[in-house]
Amino acid sequence: MDRFTSMQLFIRLVDSGSFSRTARDMNLTQPTVTKHIAAIEARLGVRLLNRNTRGMRLTEAGTLFYERCKIIQREVETADDMVTRLGERVNGRLRIASSSGFGRRVVMPLALEFMASNPGVQLDLQFDDHMIDLVEHGIDVSVRMGKLADSTLGSRCLGLNPWVTVASPAYLARCGEPTHPSTLTAHHCIVYSSVQGDHLWHFADGKGNPVPVAVSGPVRSNNISCVASAAIDGIGIALLPLYIARRWIVRGTLTSILKGFPLPSQEIHAVYPSPRLVPAKVSAWIGFLQTQFEDDAWIMREWGNLDSLR
Repeated sequence: MDRFTSMQLFIRLVDSGSFSRTARDMNLTQPTVTKHIAAIEARLGVRLLNRNTRGMRLTEAGTLFYERCKIIQREVETADDMVTRLGERVNGRLRIASSSGFGRRVVMPLALEFMASNPGVQLDLQFDDHMIDLVEHGIDVSVRMGKLADSTLGSRCLGLNPWVTVASPAYLARCGEPTHPSTLTAHHCIVYSSVQGDHLWHFADGKGNPVPVAVSGPVRSNNISCVASAAIDGIGIALLPLYIARRWIVRGTLTSILKGFPLPSQEIHAVYPSPRLVPAKVSAWIGFLQTQFEDDAWIMREWGNLDSLR
């Protein structure tokens, strides 16, 4: 029996005034309770109880030990209660991570909405295109794009991020519009080096068969803003997330091409340090995200000032 449990046993014995009742309450035998009390006295080197036929009485040392044990028990119960209530409340600092572009344009406005509905929450936003260790950096939830590697992390699929192939009207007037992915080899393509297979673009035909194409061009960047800006300036053909491209497609600044050859959508995941004992603030944030990404409506939303890309 560990020391704290021994202290609880001693407290129960004093409060009940009975070895047999203590044994019943602690699911022990009476001789076992007697042995534990004797072990405590042997460890402390003092007698805690005097027993006779009429009952038992605390010694001076026993009274002092009982009082201190009660204080310790109350402190432990208070600590347990504080931590439990913290886990049940949607408040405290919520540390969120995501990629730079998606984080700034999508995650941040959603996080601000969440905070407005949960005024006890404070935000700590970390946006970086490099994958970071959640535990090492103290991250509560990371919003990640693409398929997840197997790990011990907790995760929840939130939705899909569709991509489109685009070019400016000026580029298409100058170089012609491709009618099949294979013709992209004759075009200037703007390579986004972070996703979608880098220079190998993956299309599908009308039957769902894969159509991979190796592309090249004068601009390559790991920043989606640079890719979008280059496409708008007529440098070449680019792949963009639909939530970014939609506004410029509607305005006619960009044209959606190769519509019969869709690109794979990225999965959007919420990833958190452990699937067990998830804090209330984390569960609430993930639940909120699921309502935002559960259908394609989020793509139609005006995500901040996307004109600032230029």
